Amino acid sequence: MEKLTTLAVINQKGGVGKTTTAINLSACLGVLDKKTLIIDADPQANCTSGVGFESRKINQGIYDCIINGVDPKELIVKTKSPHLDLLPSHIDLVGAEIEMISIDEREFVFKKIFSNLRNDYDYIIIDCSPSLGLLTLNSLTLSDSVIIPVQCEYFALEGLGKLLNTIKIVQSRLNKSLDIEGILLTMYDTRLRLSNQVIEEVKIHFQQLVFDTIIHRNTRLGEAPSYGETIIMHDASSKGAVNYLNLAKELIIKNISTNSNSSVEKNIKVNGF
Repeated sequence: MEKLTTLAVINQKGGVGKTTTAINLSACLGVLDKKTLIIDADPQANCTSGVGFESRKINQGIYDCIINGVDPKELIVKTKSPHLDLLPSHIDLVGAEIEMISIDEREFVFKKIFSNLRNDYDYIIIDCSPSLGLLTLNSLTLSDSVIIPVQCEYFALEGLGKLLNTIKIVQSRLNKSLDIEGILLTMYDTRLRLSNQVIEEVKIHFQQLVFDTIIHRNTRLGEAPSYGETIIMHDASSKGAVNYLNLAKELIIKNISTNSNSSVEKNIKVNGF
């Protein structure tokens, strides 16, 4: 039986394909008949614009849920992509972390506000802020597991140890059931020997934590957000669309599995970092 899953897409490094993954994984899950919600928890609001909504025209978003107590169900919008909804963001979210400091149990704000959305969706995907601040901590506290995009480039492993340690702290203090869904290798260029070296290095360190699917560097993937479209709507035959469709299938198969020892197998190892 498939479990209901809330996934945080997280990396404190920018430019690793975090938002691209949140948007296109969600869209591909929708195409595979899984009712999916994207929560845009990044003040840059790239997820919001990437699925066709101008953030400056968004009157209310996730900020209003956190600070003003607006019901998130009232703010969810349907996207052009099948079975895909969005809880939008705008630039006001930048100030939310400062305002949240004075809130009691500030690490559990998301959990209190968004937990009731779980029963309405097969998957909830959170696009996290590229930092390890209060918004990201809240995303991790709400989530069942995390996806960590890592680009196939020289500085790929830089900061990964710190991120994994943060996840371990959240596991021990805030969300004992938090798991790592997988490390996703992105921006793979078959022409570069360095890309293959990075893949080898990541697989040596993290073994079964690494997704089988690798996201290739793809022009169509880069241009789709400028049209406000997911890759599956922009060009379903492109390499990027095929990659994210394969990732969505891999994720669904993982979650249908009743493998009870997955939490034991997925203990976070930060040896060598």
